[in-house]
Amino acid sequence: MTALTLSTSAAPGLRADAIVIGVAKGAKGPVVAPGAEAVDKAYDGRLAGVLETLGASGAEGEVTKLPAPSGVKAPLVVAVGLGAEPEKDSSFAPEALRKAAGVAARALTGSKKAAFVLPLGDAADLGAVAEGVLLGAYSFDAYKEHGKDPKAKNGKAPLAEATLLGGKPRDAAYKAALARAVAVCEELNRARDLINMPPNDLNPEAFAAVVQAAGKEHGIKVQVLDVKALEKGGYGGILGVGAGSASGPRLVKLSYTSSKAKKHLALVGKGITYDSGGISLKPAGHNETMKCDMSGAAAVFAAVVSAARLGLEVNVTGWLALAENMPSGSATRPGDVLRMYSGKTVEVLNTDAEGRLVLADALWAASAEKPDAIVDVATLTGAMMLALGSRTFGIMANDDAFRTAVHEAAEEVGEPAWPMPLPEHLRKGMDSPTADIANMGERMGGGLVAGLFLREFVGEGIPWAHLDIAGPAFNDGGPFGYTPKGGTGSAVRTLVRLAELTASGDLG
Repeated sequence: MTALTLSTSAAPGLRADAIVIGVAKGAKGPVVAPGAEAVDKAYDGRLAGVLETLGASGAEGEVTKLPAPSGVKAPLVVAVGLGAEPEKDSSFAPEALRKAAGVAARALTGSKKAAFVLPLGDAADLGAVAEGVLLGAYSFDAYKEHGKDPKAKNGKAPLAEATLLGGKPRDAAYKAALARAVAVCEELNRARDLINMPPNDLNPEAFAAVVQAAGKEHGIKVQVLDVKALEKGGYGGILGVGAGSASGPRLVKLSYTSSKAKKHLALVGKGITYDSGGISLKPAGHNETMKCDMSGAAAVFAAVVSAARLGLEVNVTGWLALAENMPSGSATRPGDVLRMYSGKTVEVLNTDAEGRLVLADALWAASAEKPDAIVDVATLTGAMMLALGSRTFGIMANDDAFRTAVHEAAEEVGEPAWPMPLPEHLRKGMDSPTADIANMGERMGGGLVAGLFLREFVGEGIPWAHLDIAGPAFNDGGPFGYTPKGGTGSAVRTLVRLAELTASGDLG
């Protein structure tokens, strides 16, 4: 990952491959953002005019490269758009800084060192820029020849080092903001690596091994239930989904505990390491990215490790429901009835509605510990993508105030989300003549139906929220902002923020 340092040096005198400055979209053209005054002076105060001549407007995501003038040691200046110029006496939003830093970091792929002089109002702004750099510079090259040797086949390594200017290196708040950004982004990028990993290398057993190694490194207790343990415990949902695969399912529990904790937050993640749809096979064109169906479990894993690395004063338990959904002679069939860990029976009408089955067992296991709140994360339904598109996740909950708190946390960290209802009239569609409940209901509102199903397996009196990240979990288009092509690590930052708010007593 890109190495970050803070410096009080003046940008023109810093030796680097490039200097990154911000440019805003003003009423009469591009405006050089605060922090870049010394660079502008080197252009005799005409930098905005030069940028306009080159076609720059300051729009979000825009990158303009130009040769540095004499007096600037770096050979290149990279102007990155911040969007609309803020009103007088206000500053740029952290998300604007985060996106700009990410765009610039990606544009500097192959560079050894860059200096960033984006506008910093406080430590939070520094943290946003640091996150943007670390997330924007991400690449997944492990399976390419140049992944081991950047020189092979003209491969370019990510930006190696970034120096952030305008901060206060000796200030405790700035140092803490930088440390937080590094910890969270390292774990978020590890989640991206897992999501991008091909399913022939990441089955449930392999995923569990990665978690065990991280647990040893960061002092997190890890318990892995294999097939025998799941059978003994009666985890019919997880076993039913994994029955068709040669790679047996796992339920992984991560426990981070703090001696100063007063609250306990439980996180539950869907971890389908590959989803073929099972006997209800997915149609052609829908299988190619189904390695990403474990994105929820990856997010939970990253969040728990982040909480441990940050030393948060809260107990955080992560539950990863891991299985591979495959068709075979031993696979669960449409019409089969599974007895879940809760004792409730489920008629399986569609084996491609498998995520709710593994989550149901994990939610009941999490509920048994009576945490103060439960949040589950899953790439659960295509219906949520139809409702909210590819960049926004839906939030459902059994408590309106808790749903609002989760939504506010997501917006605070820059993850687009939207509160969704759980209409009671949709519950009737899951009535089964054979079992306690069916795993399918009405087709319209399918994302909400899935949320209603999950609610059945949450312990009474426990605030619970469900994040359906089916849209933003995997980006199969071009990169944007600090979001790469492929696995995104969606919801990691929201979960970490929820853990922080729980620790401080400010959640809900």
